[in-house]
Amino acid sequence: MKRIALVHRLSGIALAVFLPVHFWALGLGLQMDAFLRWTEQPLVKLTEWGIVVLLAAHLGGGLRVLAIEFLDWHEWQKGLAAIAGAIMLAAGLAFALAL
Repeated sequence: MKRIALVHRLSGIALAVFLPVHFWALGLGLQMDAFLRWTEQPLVKLTEWGIVVLLAAHLGGGLRVLAIEFLDWHEWQKGLAAIAGAIMLAAGLAFALAL
């Protein structure tokens, strides 16, 4: 369980770093063509995929915390948490393949 909490916190930190940069990029409306060309680089695409996976991980971790606080937690539900992790990775992979 400690690993899941660590992933949730690290993904939250990554999102906190990413969001201001994302909003700054959106504000570059006048220079958008140059910025869009820059985003076609493979490293930027890889980073984009990573942030989607982290966003999915953060969402999953948040839902897990809500489930722990408001629902009875049974042993069989740990398997559901593992399935949720697999779905998170599948969502990131689907996003990466669509690039």
